Amino acid sequence: MRYTSGNYEAFARPRKPAGVDEKSAWFVGSGLASLSGAAFLIRDGQMPGNKITILEELKLPGGALDGIKEPKKGFVIRGGREMEDHFECLWDLFRSIPSLEVEGASVLDEFYWLNKDDPNYSLQRATIDRGQDAHTDGKFGLSEKAQKDIVKVFLATREEMENKRIDEVFGKDFLESNFWLYWRTMFAFEEWHSALEMKLYLHRFIHHIGGLPDFSALKFTKYNQYESLVLPLYTWLLDQGVTFHFSTQVTDVDFDISADGARKQATRLHWVSGPEGAPGDGVDLSENDLLFMTIGSLTENSNEGDQHTPARLDEGPAPAWDLWRRIAQKDPAFGRPGVFADHIPQTKWESATVTTLDARIPAYIEKIAKRDPFSGEVVTGGIVTARDSRWLLSWTVNRQPHFKQQKPDEIVVWVYALFSDVPGDYTGKTIQESTGEEIAQEWLYHLGVPVEEIPELAANAAKTVPVMMPYVTAFFMPRQAGDRPDVVPEGSVNFAFIGQFAESKERDCIFTTEYSVRTPMEAVYTLLDIERGVPEVFNSTYDVRKLLSATSRLRDGEEVHLPGGPIARKLLHNKVDDTEIGALLSEYGLIADHSDH
Repeated sequence: MRYTSGNYEAFARPRKPAGVDEKSAWFVGSGLASLSGAAFLIRDGQMPGNKITILEELKLPGGALDGIKEPKKGFVIRGGREMEDHFECLWDLFRSIPSLEVEGASVLDEFYWLNKDDPNYSLQRATIDRGQDAHTDGKFGLSEKAQKDIVKVFLATREEMENKRIDEVFGKDFLESNFWLYWRTMFAFEEWHSALEMKLYLHRFIHHIGGLPDFSALKFTKYNQYESLVLPLYTWLLDQGVTFHFSTQVTDVDFDISADGARKQATRLHWVSGPEGAPGDGVDLSENDLLFMTIGSLTENSNEGDQHTPARLDEGPAPAWDLWRRIAQKDPAFGRPGVFADHIPQTKWESATVTTLDARIPAYIEKIAKRDPFSGEVVTGGIVTARDSRWLLSWTVNRQPHFKQQKPDEIVVWVYALFSDVPGDYTGKTIQESTGEEIAQEWLYHLGVPVEEIPELAANAAKTVPVMMPYVTAFFMPRQAGDRPDVVPEGSVNFAFIGQFAESKERDCIFTTEYSVRTPMEAVYTLLDIERGVPEVFNSTYDVRKLLSATSRLRDGEEVHLPGGPIARKLLHNKVDDTEIGALLSEYGLIADHSDH
């Protein structure tokens, strides 16, 4: 397996891998990683779909990419997925998956046309004083010291950032800036999270720094992620003959590992299943039975409340994590799950899905979003953060309807709080203690609804479903090399780890749909020795134009101050005028045009 870029590899079709007709495949979990891996086996590995089996503990596929209507509770989305142009593996996959919406189009075609016709951007990123414009005005507000902190982390080696917290490498100036407000609420970073992951994000999205304040960098699906991404992929896999066994919990995997560790083979898969789950209690695996294991889970032990019941923090047995713990005991190369799973107070937060039931609340949404929420087009363009919220509450309204089952007068809103244990400004309760109705009250307070109207609106004009997720930011915990196993551990002959907790050798970052597709693509291409390259991460971090543009934006467009004053400026211009360097520095506003002096 190798990484490549360019049309030559992107449009090439690999030949059928040797020996694939003798092989079969098993997947643990049916999240995006497993669904993608199965698709790559079929499309690029030319494995018949009927030789692929996917085992899932739940009763439906999709993992964290959810979107469902609970008959009694209402609509539920645990989170949203932000996408961009350069999710190279994701788009490589979905160019081949037929749209369920548009005849003759792929999911990528449908997504591309939607975002061409209705480009995403926010008209108000943050509020203060109960729905008033916070006037961040697209500025980052980074002091010289804060800028230096960013540069230092950007230039540091990965090893220097291992096992360090964000607040250990960034100072007070940075942590009080608009940049950190945008960043932490958009990506769900906390000050105690991984400085290494922060560094990887800076490199990965350096080309989108300019689009951070208004979300013009982002693209979204037409509906919720289940209906727009999972359902077309699941439907296509069923059409190819892939077998799905739901209500099936994989409990352990046996391995044959040589004394020197040079050869590792998965030999048996163990499971327990419900009445409609997989038959038996497991299956023996030969060298020709490929096993792809999703390890860990950000949505494991999610617990839903309802309008009148708080969501519960479930710290009990966690099957996805327990499986990885059992596997990890069998070889040091299989990772250290406790690094991620043993810190629930640091990895939990809660979200809620609010469904408005009449036109009264949408009027307040329109005032802040500055767009009609019933238009069918972009509404908030991403999250709106209540800057002075003690919960650090953010909310978003995507294109409506967000669910195909929505009634014409309903709006579905996603709300989340970065701080789970801080009392609210209106209710005086933490979000963890709050019923759906109380979460709606806190949100309506920061929306600017008159205080006397809040109780009635929360009770009768909305239906709110809270969800507590104990492990939602587990992958952001400070870590070092070896904490996550390699996608294909050294010596493996028939197994791979996939998903957010497998270590890609590429310089990609987690908590993205891209990473959930990249890792299975690497796994399939490695185990089948597929001759086509895996797309490398977009190389913006090596593009001087992107770096200069990001530098200018981080300085809020302010020209670089040179020591020595006018004399130094004149000397610099004499050196760089009429050169490509001078043109670039001038184009990106880092030095003024010489004609100004």
